[in-house]
Amino acid sequence: MPKNEQDPAGNTQQFRAFANRGESASSGPNTGLIVGGGVVLLVLIVVVALLVV
Repeated sequence: MPKNEQDPAGNTQQFRAFANRGESASSGPNTGLIVGGGVVLLVLIVVVALLVV
């Protein structure tokens, strides 16, 4: 057995940590941004409707 062989279990754990970190970071802010944009758009529509009438 060669002495310079890397432990595959360590690499797998590091990959799983990287993959889990990527999922949680990408899903949260996008949902909040969409909901916030919808609320702002709704408020603008109401304000314009009140000014026109």
